[in-house]
Parts: sequence; C-alpha cells; structure tokens
Amino acid sequence: PQLLDRSQQEELAETLRQAVAAAPLFIPVMPRTGRPFSVRMTNLGQLGWVSDRSGYRYQPRHPDTGQPWPPIPEAVLEVWRRVAAYPAPPEACLVNVYREGARMGLHQDADEEYFAAPVDSISLGDTAVFRIGGQLRGGPTRTLKLSSGDVLVMGGAARLSYHGIDRLVPGSSTLLRDGGRINLTLRRVTRPAPSP
Repeated sequence: PQLLDRSQQEELAETLRQAVAAAPLFIPVMPRTGRPFSVRMTNLGQLGWVSDRSGYRYQPRHPDTGQPWPPIPEAVLEVWRRVAAYPAPPEACLVNVYREGARMGLHQDADEEYFAAPVDSISLGDTAVFRIGGQLRGGPTRTLKLSSGDVLVMGGAARLSYHGIDRLVPGSSTLLRDGGRINLTLRRVTRPAPSP
C-alpha cells in the first residue's frame, strides 16, 4: 500500500500524459466476437499487449500508428527493481485507463513465454475493487481495494491467479483531472538469456 507518495504519483501521471501523446489510447476488442473492452489502453516498452479478432499477443508496434511503443519510464522501472525480486527488467508495461463503469473480468495473465517473473501492478487515481482467486476459473475469490499509489505483485504461486476489477470507487482520488483510474501492469514476456 502507498508505495508511491502523492508527489511521485503526480510526476508519473504527467509522464504518462506525454507517453499517451506518442502512443494514443485505443480500445481493444475480444478475439472472435469483436466485443470492445470497457477500458482503453496503450503500452510502453519493447513489447505491447494487444487484443483483436485474431487473438491476444505481444507486438513491438502500436496497432494504429505502426510506431514502436515509447520506453518504460525510469520511475516505473524503479518500482520493478524495488518489488519484483527478479533479475531481468520488464519488457512490457500495459497502461489501462478506467472511467466510471469500466471493469475487467476475471482472467489470467498467461500470454507470456514463461511465468518465473512476477506481474507488477501500479494503481493511480480512483480506488479499484480488485478480485483475486486461484489458478482455476470459477474457484473462490476475495476482494481488496487498490488505492492510488498502491503496488500489487503477483508472483510465485499467485502468478497465474485469476484476477480482475469489479468496479471503481468514483471520486476516491483527486490525482487525475477527469477522475478514473490508470493501472500500469509490468510484465516480463520472454525468457532472459542465460548468464555467460
């Protein structure tokens, strides 16, 4: 909880505004059905996660602009170094933007090549009601609230836990000018090369 203080949150929010100017937010759609997500997203880093009718995947370029994703900001990499307990840096930083009414159904983060690295999540803005279960769909879940500045690490046995966002708590933060929530999800996608 509150790993990032208010000034760090404000600096990161401004950095993200600049990044979104280079890699505009887009609305992903579900594979096969084409149903749009309720969140808008973009990515930072070498690889970005996308979803469209052909499936879920990581790719090195923005699906609309064709440009490489902007680099992951140093402040975000510093969070990874503090909490990940993993020797290689993240390759992808998924940026999800939630407005009132947006949610994310229970899912696993399982599109990476392997799962030794944790998934690190940074929350900015309105509090989210986060639900997490086990590694089997339909099992018992529990909820917790993620507030602005909180960092969640899913590693070890929790790495493939089903998780999602049930709802936001509108007006619970004054960080973002228009309200809502930004979630940064840091992921290692490929297996690091072995050390010589």
